[in-house]
Amino acid sequence: MRGKEVVVKRIITLNVNGEEFEFLTEVHRTLLEVLREDLGLTGTKRGCDLGTCGACTVLIEGKPYLSCLTLAADVQGKKIVTIEGLAQDGEPHPLQKAFVQKGAIQCGFCTPGMILMAKAFLDENPNPSEEEVKQAISGNICRCTGYTKIVEAILSLTHK
Repeated sequence: MRGKEVVVKRIITLNVNGEEFEFLTEVHRTLLEVLREDLGLTGTKRGCDLGTCGACTVLIEGKPYLSCLTLAADVQGKKIVTIEGLAQDGEPHPLQKAFVQKGAIQCGFCTPGMILMAKAFLDENPNPSEEEVKQAISGNICRCTGYTKIVEAILSLTHK
């Protein structure tokens, strides 16, 4: 006869898109699970669950992180931004606008992670070369566009 499995839960507080959320959750849950299942922020996509596709990219303290590999309990007290939090006062972020204007979205599955990766990159390097942009987004897989339009959208916001 097997004993009952012990599930360890903890109250955590997350700052997501400028709002504080407190809830009880299992300590092993990923940030991706919490964002999608508990907070209803489905813009963060579940792709590979292995950290190789980039679809689940979010910003933590302004840096890109793969939410499928990040435990929710480990990011308490840090500012988390999802694609839903990128717009300001209902106005899409310039990257969001550029992706639409340049036709850099097709199925849209990779778009949230791609935009957040690009934002973090441009915050650090506002005047990159095309090659630097390609390198920066290399961890985000897109099956539709061939990346040309994505690179064009990102470069359209540079100060060249």
